[in-house]
Amino acid sequence: RLEGGSMSLRSSVIDRALGKSRQEVVSQSAFAHLFSEFIQYTQARSSTASELERRLEEAGVGIGVRVLELVSLRDGKTRRETRMLGILQYINSNIWKALFGKSADALEKSVENEDEFMIWEAEPLVNQYISVPSTLPNLNCAAFVAGIIRGVLESAGFPATVQAHTVPNDNGGSRTVFLIKFAQEVLAREKILASA
Repeated sequence: RLEGGSMSLRSSVIDRALGKSRQEVVSQSAFAHLFSEFIQYTQARSSTASELERRLEEAGVGIGVRVLELVSLRDGKTRRETRMLGILQYINSNIWKALFGKSADALEKSVENEDEFMIWEAEPLVNQYISVPSTLPNLNCAAFVAGIIRGVLESAGFPATVQAHTVPNDNGGSRTVFLIKFAQEVLAREKILASA
């Protein structure tokens, strides 16, 4: 860029290399404001809580695809995960840290269904500053994070459905569980890899 006839040495965000830059941190108040505006925008175009959650999830999918690419590049990861548990552990630790600054609270396998896993989060950032309107009592804004998880999984070659559910805690509070149900093709591939 030329300024006053001389070359400027300042670089913009676009000019920096993705793999070598330090991780930028967005303040919680800025995130809360932007996410609140996004919720209001989406709510104005939705008539039910389930439609609003579907729209939030769809918005998250595109972010998930890009986050996997960015975090993999920054981690120097050149091989993709081929096993269900490997990609879930990568989401639970690396992806979660890149997005929220910490690992998820827990990763569990369902005891009833072999194709279901759960990621637990005590207080998702996306639910912290949202007051749910009385007209939408069942609204869970963590559907946005469910969409991010789905986007990461689909981009990595693990088609799945991901749903966010709020469940009561033993201490009277609540926490969010992200229920991940893999497609049958992923289970078939997992069985082939396990037998090899």
